[in-house]
Amino acid sequence: MTQKSCILIYGVFFAGEVYSFMRIRRDKGVSEELQGLDTELIATVSDALAHPVRLALFRYIMHCNKEMQLVCTKDLVQVFDYAQATISQHMKRLVKSGLVEVRRVEKFSYFYANLGVLARYIDATRKFSVL
Repeated sequence: MTQKSCILIYGVFFAGEVYSFMRIRRDKGVSEELQGLDTELIATVSDALAHPVRLALFRYIMHCNKEMQLVCTKDLVQVFDYAQATISQHMKRLVKSGLVEVRRVEKFSYFYANLGVLARYIDATRKFSVL
């Protein structure tokens, strides 16, 4: 695990001049018991699924993939009745998290649910739970 450094700068006004002092603080990261968990994955996927529209989009894509149907942005706009730009922004967030993969065929982009990332997320959250 890499340690990150944070530089804190303090300014002090003394006799008409400003003096700056720097203190470097090392982040210890997660506790010993949480080391080895994929906390970055938990944070990224949780953020992607935090919006109700993104959650609905992801569920719809999973359902279509299960039925062996192709899903593109046009289909999502028709089903969810949001502007194309809104759908695209939400899909960008899901793709960035790894939950959705994009395959381009000619001028169309088709979306596929990445169940491997979803399984890793579920497993990591189970390990993360204190209950």
